[in-house]
Amino acid sequence: MRYEGSCHCGRIAFAFESAEPITGALSCNCSICRRRGSLLWFGPRSAFELKSDPAGLESYRFNTGHIDHHHCRVCGVAPFSEAPDPRSGEQTVAINLRCVAGVDLDALEITHYDGASR
Repeated sequence: MRYEGSCHCGRIAFAFESAEPITGALSCNCSICRRRGSLLWFGPRSAFELKSDPAGLESYRFNTGHIDHHHCRVCGVAPFSEAPDPRSGEQTVAINLRCVAGVDLDALEITHYDGASR
């Protein structure tokens, strides 16, 4: 399945493929996810397409500095992050499903992750 999303102002637009319909998301309580209210879906970076100019992105790294937390330079919304998967080393994208059109957020099965303790 193909999904599309964007930041609030639309300057950061993206699309991604999922083999199955998205039915779940991860809610992390780490210092950044808790403040952003992100609902995350993880997939391979190879299934992700940035449809806008990457110059519109700002990135923020904290703690170990392994994750690029991207946000829009204009509206500040954070639609996705990128990092190597710590287990496989494969480039991975974490997409904030709150920024994706066509995903029924109320129907998602939410998995809670204790990122604050990591």
